[in-house]
Amino acid sequence: MAKMNFAKKENKETSVEKSFFKILIVDDEQEVHNITKAVLRNFTFENKSVEILSAFNGQEAIEVLKEHPNIALILLDVVMETDDAGLIVAKRIREELHNKNVRIVLRTGQPGCAPEKEVIDNYDINDYKEKTELTSIKLYTTIVASLRSYRDLTIIERNKKGLQKIILASKSIFQLSSLVIFTEGVLEQLVSILNIGDSFIQSKASDAFFATLKNQDFELLATAGKFKDSDNFNIITPRSLEYLNKAYENEKSYFEDDIYVGYFKALNNKTIFLYLEGCKNLEKCDKDFLNIFSNNISIAFENICLNDEVIETQKEIVERLGGVIENRCSSTAEHVHRVAQLSYLLAKEYGLSEDEAYKLKLASPMHDIGKIGIPDKVLLKPEQLTPDEFKIIQKHVDIGEEILANTNREILKIAEVVVAQHHEKYDGTGYPRGLKGDQIHIYGRITAIADVFDALSYKRVYKDAWEYEKILEYFKQQRGKQFDPELIDIFFNNLDKVKEIYEI
Repeated sequence: MAKMNFAKKENKETSVEKSFFKILIVDDEQEVHNITKAVLRNFTFENKSVEILSAFNGQEAIEVLKEHPNIALILLDVVMETDDAGLIVAKRIREELHNKNVRIVLRTGQPGCAPEKEVIDNYDINDYKEKTELTSIKLYTTIVASLRSYRDLTIIERNKKGLQKIILASKSIFQLSSLVIFTEGVLEQLVSILNIGDSFIQSKASDAFFATLKNQDFELLATAGKFKDSDNFNIITPRSLEYLNKAYENEKSYFEDDIYVGYFKALNNKTIFLYLEGCKNLEKCDKDFLNIFSNNISIAFENICLNDEVIETQKEIVERLGGVIENRCSSTAEHVHRVAQLSYLLAKEYGLSEDEAYKLKLASPMHDIGKIGIPDKVLLKPEQLTPDEFKIIQKHVDIGEEILANTNREILKIAEVVVAQHHEKYDGTGYPRGLKGDQIHIYGRITAIADVFDALSYKRVYKDAWEYEKILEYFKQQRGKQFDPELIDIFFNNLDKVKEIYEI
């Protein structure tokens, strides 16, 4: 059973706004409006009431429809400001406003002005009634039939839009590689899918969060709606924890009360949970969307976990290999791990993207891979090297480039750049090519700082560790000489973060 410290008070439930159908009466006689409203005063259809809107001429009707595109039914008079005003409105609704869902019922007191067969043949209307035949019962029957038709059309339209959104959303989320970015993207797409076609459902689910289990506690990954920008303590309350634990114990997704909890578990036993409030008024098609979308989420989540597993394996291999090369033994890769962390910090603060900075973090431990070809008597010599021995040491760059040459793997390509350029100096006095300034790739300039800082901070066979203040003084002196001045400024502006890496 997962545990969590609780807030004293739970979040209040969001109120669900009552939904209704909109009906527009278009007639130039006030009495027709009054009588129709009186007949429909207590009207309900499928537990939804109606909202009556009024227009007294053709132009008013068009304006109301522009403002309320989700009107379900129009009771439309034919003869108003002109003998064919209602027919013109019907034509504009379909051809100008492109509203194909609203049901149009023509009502006329002068059938001779608009013969029924001619009107039905030439205009996209749904019913034709003479006012004299529209008794209360007939009006009731007409409205129910029209609303039923509108409901079905709306559901079909929403299903179409929902499936289109699921296809587009699935394409988007399958391109995401970071778990946090993935869950944020899923929430954005999910809220969009559940809030399509707001035709007669006035309240949709939009309050949601993703959480994962960490040390038997639920930890937030992403939030939406009322949960946005809140923290663990205020979101994972006793109520939400109860629902999450139920999914955790039963290992499955479910709907209950006003809640949907999605349960997603990868082969590596990593688990995430989707918690969604406001589901009480979701139609069956909405729940179907959730189930379809959840299946896609599950597949995408599995892919991310597999990708993470591959990356972590590659990262560990690179660090262990870097450690072996660095120390000529199977000791821990602490040096290359710290160089990787510091390179990542400088890359991010310099403005590289998360993806690029992370790849540099994976590649930088390989910076001295060429030392595998340097003889022990030179590499492990405890005294100062002779000029000839230093030339031998310098060859580790060429050896490393040869090892990494002709690769098609992006991380190894980055590692090749790092290997080739991390001993170049900003003023052009470095090796092996004497590159200067921006001729040195940013990867090489970053790793050079990380490598030197770490090398000076710890004891080597040929030297003792330097004091922290002495290292900082050296870096100040080498600004614009050995090191990129902009990166040195970034380094000094982030000393607190550097100290965290080195636990200073």
